[in-house]
Amino acid sequence: MINGNDDGLNLDDNDRLPWLETADGYETQESGSPLKVVLMVLGGLLLLAAIVGGISWFQRGQSGGANGTGELIAAPKGNYKEKPVDAGGKSFEGEGDSAFAASEGQKTGAVLAPPPVEPVVAPKPVAATPATPAKTDTTPANAVMVQLGAFGDSAKADTAWAGLNKRFGFLSSMNRKIAEANVEGGRTVFRLQAVTANSSEAQQLCAKLKAAGENCLIVR
Repeated sequence: MINGNDDGLNLDDNDRLPWLETADGYETQESGSPLKVVLMVLGGLLLLAAIVGGISWFQRGQSGGANGTGELIAAPKGNYKEKPVDAGGKSFEGEGDSAFAASEGQKTGAVLAPPPVEPVVAPKPVAATPATPAKTDTTPANAVMVQLGAFGDSAKADTAWAGLNKRFGFLSSMNRKIAEANVEGGRTVFRLQAVTANSSEAQQLCAKLKAAGENCLIVR
């Protein structure tokens, strides 16, 4: 309590200020003992060891346990390393440093393998069309000729007769005659003629040929 004395606070007053007093029922706690700390550490280590052991046991159970008897495997007798017959390794045809040299712009003798040659299949022979047999030049005494054309040689006359036989089937049953003759200018021609039995047959044949666009001439 403050009095009227100029000296300031009255420290001898028995009435103390309340905030300078200790709270009722408050007791100072003692710090933990070293033994208690050691026991807590040991308990934590035991708990950690139990967790690790449980995990290890669970993994062994999942994998079915370890196999084998645990015996030491003896090494086979003799040398376990042998020098190969081909110490340099297997080599292949065309192997070398050509690729490296070519990449540096150098010319090498390496060439690509030629493509396989396919076998040449010979074409199938074409069946030859049998030529129409040429009729002989046998001419009856009373025969009448129907001239079909004049040619520079007998071979061309034969070819013309074969072509006419293919176009007109009725000529195949008739004989043909190739008559050689000299014309103006000293030329020799070969006249192709169809042989008929009489004038009536010759006229009928020539009429058929003209109707088909061919030229013909009745001669004796």
